[in-house]
Amino acid sequence: MNVSLTVNGEARVVDVAPNTLLVELLRGHLGLTGTHVGCDTSQCGACTVHLNGNSVKSCTMLALQAEGASVTTIEGVGTPENLHPMQAAFRECHALQCGFCTPGMIMSAIDFVKNSPTLDEASVRAGLEGNICRCTGYHNIVRAVLAAASAMGSRVS
Repeated sequence: MNVSLTVNGEARVVDVAPNTLLVELLRGHLGLTGTHVGCDTSQCGACTVHLNGNSVKSCTMLALQAEGASVTTIEGVGTPENLHPMQAAFRECHALQCGFCTPGMIMSAIDFVKNSPTLDEASVRAGLEGNICRCTGYHNIVRAVLAAASAMGSRVS
């Protein structure tokens, strides 16, 4: 079956089996390997992408459900020369170790910062719930999200 969608600003038509997950379409069919599969059960958040501007876990969504949608992956957020403020903050605050969870963390964080007029440490920790990092202990991730939130125009308290 064909699914038509826009991925990182580019219109795409991809032939997929009806049971193909969105994460499989992105990684296997389009070669966008920044979206990771960590658990297959929507627990870890490593597969988080934006669907029509909102974060979703792509490991539990069928590709056909994205018909006509706009999907943004980590590859569509910034470039090495022009990082998104969230990407820059993760780098500057040393908010990653192995990097496996980082794309999903960044995609989730961009979404909840965009939708949160005021942020503090507790709201960032709550916003990151559903994204698991097995390396860093979250302290620097929270610092990075707060730094990025400020750069993105949110109020940080």
